[in-house]
Amino acid sequence: MTITRHGVGQAKGNGQKALPFAKATEADGWLYVSGQTPMRDGEVVGRGIVEQSEIAIENMLKIAADAGYGPEDIVRVGVWLDDPRDFWSFNGVFERYFGEHPPARACVQSAMVVDCKVEVDCIAYRRK
Repeated sequence: MTITRHGVGQAKGNGQKALPFAKATEADGWLYVSGQTPMRDGEVVGRGIVEQSEIAIENMLKIAADAGYGPEDIVRVGVWLDDPRDFWSFNGVFERYFGEHPPARACVQSAMVVDCKVEVDCIAYRRK
């Protein structure tokens, strides 16, 4: 089995410091995308849950696309929400991105490590 690590050293946190993990790891057709927050250029952006959800999902989808996977290849998404009252607003955003190809999903409330409202990760599969 070959394991490919995508974006090692490319993920940046606050202060543009490189983060010590791959953006995604691929093995035997499976792609595991690391948790994505609403960050651009190492800074959290977006004011509300809708905008932050859009940015986090777009970040996740971009990493998957860079590895050759599309939304139709995503089989599971993990979601962490800082505030459970944001659940229905997040669902509206999620449906716009995955309405035609809904993956399995888990959604939990969790305090965030960075000052944001949402984090998402995913697992995708594509036969090689």
